[in-house]
Amino acid sequence: MKIGENIQDSFTFTHEALFGKWVRWIMLAISSLIFPIMYGYTVKIMRGVQPSYEEESFFTLFIDGIKLLVINIVYMIIPLIACAATVGYAVFGIISAGKNFSLDTLLSMAGGLITGLVLTIILAIIFTLLNVIASVRFARTGSIGEAFAIGEIISTIKKIGWVNYIFSLIVLFIVVAVIVIVLTCVEMALNVIPLIGIILGWIISLFTGPYLSILTTRYYSLLYDEGV
Repeated sequence: MKIGENIQDSFTFTHEALFGKWVRWIMLAISSLIFPIMYGYTVKIMRGVQPSYEEESFFTLFIDGIKLLVINIVYMIIPLIACAATVGYAVFGIISAGKNFSLDTLLSMAGGLITGLVLTIILAIIFTLLNVIASVRFARTGSIGEAFAIGEIISTIKKIGWVNYIFSLIVLFIVVAVIVIVLTCVEMALNVIPLIGIILGWIISLFTGPYLSILTTRYYSLLYDEGV
């Protein structure tokens, strides 16, 4: 496993991309408000390069970002359908019944709700695992169709190793969660300062977006390379 090396490389890559390059960071922070442009920048990173944002075409970034956004949405369609068909149905049943239901009916609806939630979560995890490799595959090939070559995607994951792959993503999730929690605490502390604290907190959130985006996509790129 290269988890430690990949985490360290991702932090180094992100540091080199942003720190000391404040104009780039500001531009990326502003661009993060327009999701397709920031998505487009991450596509460049998943190609295994350190793009110079200042020299990139906004149009190219926007188009690449739209393509990546479409891929992400498609991969979440099945989990969303499962959620609507199970959780949504159970919630609709509870609302429709109003006060006219027995304990057995309530337990049945609750069981359906829990089952729906579990099924949705499982499907969301499965398709997220596929989507990570699919996104990098799209970035490397430039083809949306390659992002849905499920057989090739699964083959890449097998080469990485399912256990290694899943554990690597869990570690990344923990790292990102720690960063978010720390920054959230900082923002909450700043909120005690009227107005100025809120503004500073918002600025921190704005600049954190590009940092985490670059960090995670660089990590995805390195993880993908283990399977090629």
